[in-house]
Amino acid sequence: MTAGDSLATVQRSMGDPSLVHPLWPPLTQGCPSTSTAELAYPVEVDYAYDQADPGLFAPAAAAARSTGIDRWAPLLPPLGTPGLGEGHTPLIPVADGVYVKDESRNPTWSHKDRLNRCTVAAAAAVGAPGVVVASSGNHGASAAAYAARAGLRCVVLAPAALPAAADAFLHAYGAVVLPVAQEARWPLMRQIVDRLGLHPVSNLTVTHTGHPFGPEGYKTIAYEIFTEIGVPAAVFVPTGYGECLFGVWKGFTELRRLGLSATVPRMFACEPAAGGPLAAAVRQGLPAARVTCGPTDAYSIACPVGSYRGVRAVRESGGGALLVTDRQMREAREELARQGIWAELSGAASLAGLRSLPEGNAYGGPVVCVSTSSGFKDRTAGAGATASGASGVSGTSGVSEVIEPTWEEAYRRLRAAGLEG
Repeated sequence: MTAGDSLATVQRSMGDPSLVHPLWPPLTQGCPSTSTAELAYPVEVDYAYDQADPGLFAPAAAAARSTGIDRWAPLLPPLGTPGLGEGHTPLIPVADGVYVKDESRNPTWSHKDRLNRCTVAAAAAVGAPGVVVASSGNHGASAAAYAARAGLRCVVLAPAALPAAADAFLHAYGAVVLPVAQEARWPLMRQIVDRLGLHPVSNLTVTHTGHPFGPEGYKTIAYEIFTEIGVPAAVFVPTGYGECLFGVWKGFTELRRLGLSATVPRMFACEPAAGGPLAAAVRQGLPAARVTCGPTDAYSIACPVGSYRGVRAVRESGGGALLVTDRQMREAREELARQGIWAELSGAASLAGLRSLPEGNAYGGPVVCVSTSSGFKDRTAGAGATASGASGVSGTSGVSEVIEPTWEEAYRRLRAAGLEG
């Protein structure tokens, strides 16, 4: 499939759906018309749905198309760069009526490959020399891989306590790795975007908007589930910023819009009990919220700020926002392992959320738990979790030197890597 196959038309404001913006450039800082200093409303990609062929979702037709999520190109943003065969992950029955969508089977072992297939293609389309991402692990590795595939540079603003294995993973793809204190990652990323012209593929805003093309990649999880078992009664998703949660929900709403289904599943966000901005927003009736995060080994989804996207998916689907403890996630991970699935602790949050609900809670149909990434991604893999529940990293870093969180020091490292404004 080629970029010309896309039916994408505009970017629509989620703060006011009557407002639309041109498809290009991607509005990585949300809707400029409705966002405020305290709340950033994302935009989402809209399509010429009336031109979409419902036969796109016929199982035989899906299998016959090209590998990777390119098979769904008409309902994705333009994909003008090559992929890595992402998607088409297995849907595994693990209990009566319970399936696990195992996203660890993606090229870099996480669901982030679906997002970066779309965002890195956008970076290439706007002529950016590379991409920049603030990431604790999965997102950075995926962005680096897809940037390498597209012939672009990649800068990863990583945690100061970056494990050696994660550091090696990033360097294997040629990424420039800048470990800095967490509070400095986003201000530095804004400067790298403004001064060097790199394309941001992670969040830049006060409440999360992220890249508008990213959740479109996650829609393909819903498409794949639908071609196998139809519309499930409920979907449980490990949730940090809510991009995957929203994307899966949007995919099912599109299937209903195209007349292929009559319902959408109830969407359940599964967040660490040590934080939970989406649960806080739902509880308080807010479009998005901020929280203070406590210690948790589920670092991939330990986010202090939420997004309107996730709140909307939960509310409009009639689902819920669940908080799960590290102990519950460890028990769920052990249950998955007994079924032959080794999940990152964060990836087991979905099954932990399902198991946290009252026994016998009936949904009237199958339930899907999205397991987002491999157990290899855990910082404590091979070392065991600490008794306190905090990360067992204890400041251990890889080969990349932690830098002072200033533009001057970051620019010195970037220039040494051949990146200059």
